Amino acid sequence: MAEDKKVLLEVKDLKQHFPIDNGGIFKKQIGAIRAVDGVSFTVKEGETLGIVGESGCGKSTCIRSIAQLYKPTAGEVIFEGVDLCKADNKTLLKLRKDIQMIFQDPMASLDPRMTVRSIIAEPLNIYNRRGLLDHKWTVEEIENRVEILMEKVGLNKTFKNRYPHEFSGGQRQRIGIARALALNPKIILADEPVSALDVSIQAQILNLISDLQKEMGITFIFIAHDLAVIQHISDRVVVMYLGKVMEISKADELYNNPKHPYTTALLSAAPIPDPVKERSRKRIILSGDVPSPDKERKGCYFYDRCPHKMEKCSCNIPPMFDCGPDHQVACWLYEEK
Repeated sequence: MAEDKKVLLEVKDLKQHFPIDNGGIFKKQIGAIRAVDGVSFTVKEGETLGIVGESGCGKSTCIRSIAQLYKPTAGEVIFEGVDLCKADNKTLLKLRKDIQMIFQDPMASLDPRMTVRSIIAEPLNIYNRRGLLDHKWTVEEIENRVEILMEKVGLNKTFKNRYPHEFSGGQRQRIGIARALALNPKIILADEPVSALDVSIQAQILNLISDLQKEMGITFIFIAHDLAVIQHISDRVVVMYLGKVMEISKADELYNNPKHPYTTALLSAAPIPDPVKERSRKRIILSGDVPSPDKERKGCYFYDRCPHKMEKCSCNIPPMFDCGPDHQVACWLYEEK
């Protein structure tokens, strides 16, 4: 599988800080929200990398920074040998053809004044006008492509002249997926694409994404709050907390053998569909609230809430330690003695 594939995307020490000003007439920066504060990971061709963590941990900001929707404060995002953070607009436009997004809210991400046909065809029209497609597409070719994509995602092509408000939430998300597929991208960044949908519809969309990956070989970065969703769809999982990576591992290994105290607490909060096991298991309750992300931290980002914290943790940021094949954890408990 993905183990033998080459690295398609590499993120190195990515930081995304949003300035805080004094609110006065003469604006002056007095601080920054450290939404993403030094994230590093790789994504291989054909794999699905899941990103999980509490609300506000920087998951969505991370992939928006990768897509250059936010210009990163620092770090590198290397896609097929090109650093997107330093690329000029012309290079970035060419590369964006291969990097597409599926957004969380399908209603907010679709223009209510455009028909389904116009929404799906828009990326094709933009790149066609700029001469960045393999050839100059005709109107008939674009029309045919729209109909093929609608059927591929499970929509009736006769609905192409309807507007987004005429569809259900699941159907609108299918429209968003079809738009993301229009340019045959190499990687799709999915920002919680099922969180706004009913549970039964979530399963349909997840199965659709899995089928598309197998059929087209697309690489995915997939964000979700639901740990069961991440386990089901991901090959590897990145656990984030307060804008920092806590643990990276293969999905099965992470769920069966979590190392970081934060990962263990997250997994203990996920419900188990077995009432006997659910009643007997012990849930880990973390003390305190998530600290404010507006302060620079000198030690472990999880220090304030960690049940295993040591004196060393308060003033030393742990690096990623290897604790098994393709399994790294940012915790001083796993420092080699």
